[in-house]
Amino acid sequence: MHGPASSGWLLVALCAATGVYCLLRMRSGVEEQRSAAGGEALMGFGMAAMAVPAAVFTPPAWVWPGYAVVFGAAGLRALWAARSGRHHLHHLVGAAAMVYMAVAMTGSPAHAHAHGTSGTPVLTGALLLYFTGYVLLTGVRLIPVVAVAGGGAGAPPVPAPDGGPGAGGRAETGWGDRPELARACRLSMAIGMLAMLLPL
Repeated sequence: MHGPASSGWLLVALCAATGVYCLLRMRSGVEEQRSAAGGEALMGFGMAAMAVPAAVFTPPAWVWPGYAVVFGAAGLRALWAARSGRHHLHHLVGAAAMVYMAVAMTGSPAHAHAHGTSGTPVLTGALLLYFTGYVLLTGVRLIPVVAVAGGGAGAPPVPAPDGGPGAGGRAETGWGDRPELARACRLSMAIGMLAMLLPL
């Protein structure tokens, strides 16, 4: 999981910043938004701690089973929440990836820190495919729609992406409830997950 120190610190910074933003999103007035943001904050901070370069800090052996238990519980919570919405399945896959990395580190922590080759190739490949697809799809969804092809007089209006005026007359949402910011947060974590899975 741990590569060169400079890339490790960049990954720590990305994941920690994402975790902080998700904590701020927990102040939302929407229950579903708060719940999702809490799980994403846990994921961001967990990834940041896991990405700390081994040259700086090598955690004791008991940390990795602890990670597996915490993210196993987060995965069960996401599985339970998936009854009400498919987007929780992504949280389930993320938690499963964290459990997988923690188990790989538990199996041979010294070897994994030094070389990062302790995972199962098939499972690592499947997770890499999933997160690569997620990054590409989410990246495309974040591209703003500037104009509708063939738009002109009489063309239907394009709804505002932030759900503000022009999107069915709804009141403007707070910055923490903006869907494009939540997607950017998940995109950042998926990129971080790819970076952590690649050395496995």
